[in-house]
Amino acid sequence: MTKEKAIGLFDSKFWEEMTQRQIAEFQISEEKLCMPFDVFQKAVENTLGRPVWTHEFGLNLQGLKDELFKCKSAPTIEEIINLIPEDKRRIVCV
Repeated sequence: MTKEKAIGLFDSKFWEEMTQRQIAEFQISEEKLCMPFDVFQKAVENTLGRPVWTHEFGLNLQGLKDELFKCKSAPTIEEIINLIPEDKRRIVCV
């Protein structure tokens, strides 16, 4: 998809007529973002039935696709955290 077509889809707000699963399946299969990211993230979360951390989209996109399309099990919280490079992890205790 071209940048111009993605912008046109964004401007049309086409996702407003779609189910959460349709939104998730469409956008996860398309390289160019065609809707607000928060709409996409919420649709993936609703479809998978779990919170999806932002870094999962960048570091585990194939895992999200497998979970969405192939009904693979969700990763554990440890697996999700371990996606983040060790030198970038920080623990905050409050």
